[in-house]
Amino acid sequence: MIRTICVVLLWVYSSLSCAAGAGGPALLDANINLSNKVSLQRGARLFVNYCLSCHSAEYMRYSRMAADLELSEDAVKSNMMFTTEKIGETMRVAMAPEDAAKWMGAIPPDLSVIARAKGADYIFSFLNGFYSDSSRSTGVNNVYYPGTAMPHILWELQGEQELASESDDEHGGHGPALHPVSAGTMSVSEYQNATRDLVAFMVYVGEPAKLVRYRIGFWVITFLLILLLATYLLKREYWKDVH
Repeated sequence: MIRTICVVLLWVYSSLSCAAGAGGPALLDANINLSNKVSLQRGARLFVNYCLSCHSAEYMRYSRMAADLELSEDAVKSNMMFTTEKIGETMRVAMAPEDAAKWMGAIPPDLSVIARAKGADYIFSFLNGFYSDSSRSTGVNNVYYPGTAMPHILWELQGEQELASESDDEHGGHGPALHPVSAGTMSVSEYQNATRDLVAFMVYVGEPAKLVRYRIGFWVITFLLILLLATYLLKREYWKDVH
């Protein structure tokens, strides 16, 4: 009886959670490809240039990243290591925690497992969801995380956007409409591809072993298919005299 009550309560809670989340804007499709090493390399470059100044990734070592993404250690040392000189060190931020709390009001979170916690679609939507908001101290807000304290660090690439009024919503109420106000150094498609690369890298950082599993999984499936064929032929050989 108690077990049944617990199951019912969990079902009610999950239903209420889904109903509460249904009122928010629909997430964009990140559509990342972890098998694309070039995309991961571009994402790593964006991460160290734009994210690593405030956010760390303390569970990822530069040496592991170099090996997995097929980058030379010299290239990583020359272009990606700004806070340490040792290739075996983790991706730490140069800013001291007490300074971060003083300047920003809170310590920026470590991004090692943010993709596993939030999901690729959410991060991709967040990076594409900034719009100008003069009421905010940072000058921007985000449709997917209203009231965010994070500034739009990629604004030079994307440019500035504004939130459409209800009457101007081209999505028919199915999602927020953002209109460009000023152009950035990238076009809309170029910026989306860049943030897609960045999200792909963050997904990789959250679970580096996934690349290994993908590589091993291909050969495991191939072996199982060959084994299936051999087993079928062996079965036919054993049963041919029975029939």
